[in-house]
Amino acid sequence: MEGWKKALIAGSATAAAVMLLKGRHSLGMVLAGVSLAAVASEYPQQFARFRRKLPGYITKGVSFIDTASRLGERLAEAANGRTDWYEGLLRG
Repeated sequence: MEGWKKALIAGSATAAAVMLLKGRHSLGMVLAGVSLAAVASEYPQQFARFRRKLPGYITKGVSFIDTASRLGERLAEAANGRTDWYEGLLRG
């Protein structure tokens, strides 16, 4: 990979992260797109393979988030039960 492409990828990815952290989401997404386009132009076969597998990655990610959400709900319920039990001991 040529030096200018490395600089373009690093610069646009860094600028995208900074803009997203500052709350300028539109500009951050544009800069992230520039970085991804530069990577895709350098590695077209790998990027095409990634695009084909993307729906599976999304499905796995959604499943993971759903499981984490259910776990969080159960932990919150357990924490409420423990608090009630503890308060009952203090009153009783």
